[in-house]
Amino acid sequence: MEVILIRHTSVDVPPGTCYGQSDVPVRDTFEQEAEAVSRNLAAFQPFDCVYASPLTRARRLAAYCGYPQPRLDNRLKEMYMGEWEMRSFDDLKDGYARQWFDDYMNLPTPGGESFQMLYSRVADFLDELKSADCQRVAVFAHGGVLISAGIYGGLFKPDEAWDNQPGYGGIMKIEL
Repeated sequence: MEVILIRHTSVDVPPGTCYGQSDVPVRDTFEQEAEAVSRNLAAFQPFDCVYASPLTRARRLAAYCGYPQPRLDNRLKEMYMGEWEMRSFDDLKDGYARQWFDDYMNLPTPGGESFQMLYSRVADFLDELKSADCQRVAVFAHGGVLISAGIYGGLFKPDEAWDNQPGYGGIMKIEL
């Protein structure tokens, strides 16, 4: 099974903001970015199944690309930043923030998730997807989800994760 993962377009929040699972707006360049994604996605179509994160930024891109009714799955949401949602990374100066930056793979954000927790729920989704009656699947989601899927699909190792994060509107393919 081919799984084509599509990252949402750019968001309208200040750079360096921990927006995670907050339902933030897309930038006013959405139409131009989404058109480029739609053109790039044409090379992978048709899809047997289409899934999306329930967050607006992913659903809106799916709809623009011709999939107004994707199957929504909470496991496809971005990493939950807990108490850090909508705060600037630059404002996180306490001792725990320094520990988290050194070990984000294992330490959760205060009241939120660790990268390992995000990976586990994405892996659970992909494990379940293997039994779906689909040959080619589109998944509209978020950077952390795409990184997790890339690790799961063997595209790169966990210590290479952030070097392989697709940009806004980026597309990644894995085989299950």
